[in-house]
Amino acid sequence: MNLKNILKDFIDLIFPRCCGGCDMSLKGNEETLCTACRITLPRIGVNSLSSDVMQYKFINVQQVVSTHSFLLFTKKGKAQKLLHALKYKGCKEVGVLLGFMFGQEMLASGNLPGATLIISVPLHRKKKKIRGYNQSDLLAEGFSQATGIPWTGTALERVRYTDTQTGKSKSERRENVKGVFAMKEPIEEQSVIIIDDVLTTGATLEECAETLLRAGCKQLYILTIALARH
Repeated sequence: MNLKNILKDFIDLIFPRCCGGCDMSLKGNEETLCTACRITLPRIGVNSLSSDVMQYKFINVQQVVSTHSFLLFTKKGKAQKLLHALKYKGCKEVGVLLGFMFGQEMLASGNLPGATLIISVPLHRKKKKIRGYNQSDLLAEGFSQATGIPWTGTALERVRYTDTQTGKSKSERRENVKGVFAMKEPIEEQSVIIIDDVLTTGATLEECAETLLRAGCKQLYILTIALARH
């Protein structure tokens, strides 16, 4: 064992690094998530019933070629814990890792979208200032690292501050996000991946999609880290 590994083990002993999924101490070269959690994450799978449910949410947007989610979001489940840490505890490394793992698995399964650009769903500038970052940017960054598809967090802007979607009906959610996005950069004739953290009714992502299509986007692929049972 070299000096670097000895020093790392000593630091871990004094200041233990914990897994974001189970809170157990990370060992050796483990980073952010332990090996057991990486294996047991509640993956949805490409051809599952949940995938069909996700696709149906965007049936009215013909230019949406495909939709995929990485994990199933359940109350008090592992996906909820990880995304809560990402959004509210400043654990930015969780976002990059989840995006990277999602990209790796899409690539390995042969289902990587044929897109030329990844666009993250933007936060309003006030909310981003409070949080310090946009969690969807981190997901896009990780997915881009795994797949080589470039990403941008500046092409789309949220121009109106909105109340939280939590607790609203599907129609209320659609009304709440109507007209909240605007383009800041041209994307004519591009095939675009839109990436976000959680899909519930799909209202926010549908509004994103319609904004991109009005700007001349050719095809859309919608990806989220988690799909909530709704």
